[in-house]
Amino acid sequence: MFDAVNKVSRETARFIAAIPRGIADYFITFIRGDFRTKLSYIFMGAGCLLRGQIIKGLLFLFVEACYIVYMATFGVSQLLLYPTLGTATRKQVWDATEGIYLYKQGDNSMLILLFGTITIVITIVVFIIYIKNIRLSYRNQAEARAGRRLHSFSDDMKTLLDKNLYAFFLTIPGLGIMLFTILPLLFMILIAFTNFDYSHQPPGNLFTWVGFKNFANVFYSDPLKAHTFYGVLTWTLVWAFFATFTNYFLGMFLAMLINKKGIRFKKMWRTFFVVTMAVPQFVTLLLMTLILDQNGPVNLILSYIGVSNINFLGTVTWARFMVILVNIWIGVPYTMLITTGILMNIPEELYESAVIDGAGPVVAFRRITLPYMLFVTTPYLITQFVGNINNFNVIYFLTTGNPATLDYYQAGKTDLLVTWLYKLALNRQDYNIAATIGICVFILSSFISLVVFNLTSSSRKESTFQ
Repeated sequence: MFDAVNKVSRETARFIAAIPRGIADYFITFIRGDFRTKLSYIFMGAGCLLRGQIIKGLLFLFVEACYIVYMATFGVSQLLLYPTLGTATRKQVWDATEGIYLYKQGDNSMLILLFGTITIVITIVVFIIYIKNIRLSYRNQAEARAGRRLHSFSDDMKTLLDKNLYAFFLTIPGLGIMLFTILPLLFMILIAFTNFDYSHQPPGNLFTWVGFKNFANVFYSDPLKAHTFYGVLTWTLVWAFFATFTNYFLGMFLAMLINKKGIRFKKMWRTFFVVTMAVPQFVTLLLMTLILDQNGPVNLILSYIGVSNINFLGTVTWARFMVILVNIWIGVPYTMLITTGILMNIPEELYESAVIDGAGPVVAFRRITLPYMLFVTTPYLITQFVGNINNFNVIYFLTTGNPATLDYYQAGKTDLLVTWLYKLALNRQDYNIAATIGICVFILSSFISLVVFNLTSSSRKESTFQ
């Protein structure tokens, strides 16, 4: 854990230290640069155009022109409203011609936040291109002084399709990640620092920045929300633990049982369990909801043998137990398939040596099978644990977070952080609190994924198994 923290600290320190160096290089390059290099500080691509690199220079100049037009026509107005997220509210205006009151639309805080964020991101990207333009111009100056031929656009294209082919193929996926992952994620993070809730709904009402108030409310300032957060967080971790390790060990034992020597019809037994994976998960969960209903077939059978009606999904203890049990039914076949392949690759000689040394089945499992399985499947376990923290389907389709309680704010006793987030956003329109919880889930998942993996032998001994 400390190694991972130190690594992050070192990288952060390097980034911070690079900022003053970058600023110094910017001015030093201007001082040492010739006329063409200095001109590229004002007109992007000038250092390329004046040295015969026409296509490169025109591309840089095109980027600068597009950015200037964008900022002049739209971007500047969004940035000016960004600090307040709008000031003009919707008003009633008397229309003398029609003789009625008309609504005059004001600012839309959500659009200002969205377009302002996009403008900032575009500005950062253009600034990076601007710095690249200066460095390229200065490099061309050095190449020209040394009497070397400058790289043409065709030379760069050949390099791109040869040595830098990976960059060519990663460009489109990279843009997709930027547009459909990073920007929405950034937008969601920023909402956590506003008061965008059910009483501040644009365009009728504006919302504004509130700093860390939402985090304070969730952690300690608002007793009801804080109690809900810690209660739901505790159940989320308990659920993730049992949902992960019950599936893991039961799937492993099932695979060991089927793989055991002397068991006949192995393929048939595997097929029986794999069939459960062919049914869509939400169909299974909705069917289980009907089966476990108070008037469902399970309670009907229990009544025949004299057992009183059990509210499987309406009481806290039973509901939490049933979601874990149903998750076992859904998840064990996946683990069985994964562990089956790994079990087949454990050298048989290890077990034969263990038997000669007098080890029984329990000792062989504890000293051979389990260490081997954990070494190979630790990344899978971490992925499953994080996935169960965000396991929306099982909880929402089976119990919808119920049983409900007045002790919690817009949450039930089986709600996870992710289902509580969903209810806050979709049912209550408390987008600010939902975004705050989303950030907490992201931090929790990142901590488990990165730090815990770095502590495991799978990370420290990637090429060996001991």
